[in-house]
Amino acid sequence: MTSAQVETDKAPEEGYERGLGSRQVQMIAIGGAVGVGLFLGAGANIAKAGPSLIFMYALAGVIIFFIMRALGELLLYRPVSGSFAEYSREFLGPFFGYFTAWTYWLMWVVTGMAELTAAAIYVNYWFPSVSQWVTALAFLVILFVANLISVKLFGEIEFWFSMVKVTALIGMIVIGLGVLTFGFSSAGDTASVANLWQFDGFFPKGIGSSLMTLQGVMFAYLAVELVGVTAGESENPEKTLPKAINTLPWRIALFYVGALTVILCVVKWTEFAPGVSPFVEAFAKIGIPAGAGIVNFVVLTAALSSCNSGMYSTGRMLRTLADNGEAPKAFSRLSASKTPALGITVSVAFMGIGVVLNYVVPEKAFGYVTSVATAAGIWTWLMILISHVLYRRAVDAGRLPASSFPAPGGAKFSYVAIVFLLFVTGLIAYDPDSRVCLYVMAGWTLALAAGWFALKARNPQVTERREPEFEKVG
Repeated sequence: MTSAQVETDKAPEEGYERGLGSRQVQMIAIGGAVGVGLFLGAGANIAKAGPSLIFMYALAGVIIFFIMRALGELLLYRPVSGSFAEYSREFLGPFFGYFTAWTYWLMWVVTGMAELTAAAIYVNYWFPSVSQWVTALAFLVILFVANLISVKLFGEIEFWFSMVKVTALIGMIVIGLGVLTFGFSSAGDTASVANLWQFDGFFPKGIGSSLMTLQGVMFAYLAVELVGVTAGESENPEKTLPKAINTLPWRIALFYVGALTVILCVVKWTEFAPGVSPFVEAFAKIGIPAGAGIVNFVVLTAALSSCNSGMYSTGRMLRTLADNGEAPKAFSRLSASKTPALGITVSVAFMGIGVVLNYVVPEKAFGYVTSVATAAGIWTWLMILISHVLYRRAVDAGRLPASSFPAPGGAKFSYVAIVFLLFVTGLIAYDPDSRVCLYVMAGWTLALAAGWFALKARNPQVTERREPEFEKVG
């Protein structure tokens, strides 16, 4: 029996219902790679970088695949619902597990704020007289209730949200290719592959401006790691997780690189503006009846999908913390429907801050929260990569069993990804508009460190390293 099988057999003792089937896990993985960062955030990044944004998405996509293969190897070594927080705890020590779990919780709380903000902006397309904060609050309450009912309902909602996104993106690409090939609609008169370099070149504002979009690009990829959190509630993690991870490259190639390439061929990059979805703008240019409205509905589902995922993951992370004595014990209790209801409720209450931001600073709310979410996401990815490097060292030394899903190249590509993420962090520090998130993270670090010392003083056993049990290797 492999170590993964040993842990999978133990997993039901966590109390979760294994209610996520292969169909739902696959679509959660696909949906996690397509979110508001692409649908809304790409508009501002196109204005900054022009067509070179396509290259930035491709470059970041390669790094994301390295991260996900590292996570995949860890998941099949020991599939637990705490996922990367548990691996940080095992390989770097209890403090890092504690810090990673709380930081991932923060990431999803602020991402939820961003998605609520985006959803409110999209609704304004049809109902400009409705205040952003009212729409944000309505969506928050609806998704909250759905998450409390059962994991099966969460999975089903996420399945259909993702189905809408995927179908629509493929449809957009096909229509865009039709405009390019056959020249129909008014956009067909100016649509051309040459639009990628005709207006001041592929890097119209220089390589420096293009690199500065990497913060927004990385935000667009947040949530790809969510498939790791589903490990404790997947029916067959040894089968579904590798399949979900191995299909990531084609999803990135199609949904990010492919979709942006087609959009920027159909409409020249100079016509896009920050705060407006380039997909909505492109379909308005093409002139398909109700096309822009349909696309606006699709990007609205993308925002709600991500917010739905945020509620799911934050409740699970709070339960992991409670099980390890690093959050109030009440968070470890499951409701009658086997959902961490209290954790979800508290997380949603904090997401409500996004509603307040939409009331106070509606024009800046999206930018504020995305920068903080990106910084928290980078920390999570770094912990995955460092844990993977340490795991491979332990396997090579014969101290731990090998995973049934090894990352290609061993730990080499994890080192490459670590360097890349540190580079992006440097870019965030350099940009005066985004470096505020590093101040937030510094304050967050101090608060968590203070909480850790308080835990240690009250219950020293909580902060002790606990090794997982395995069968003997060899």
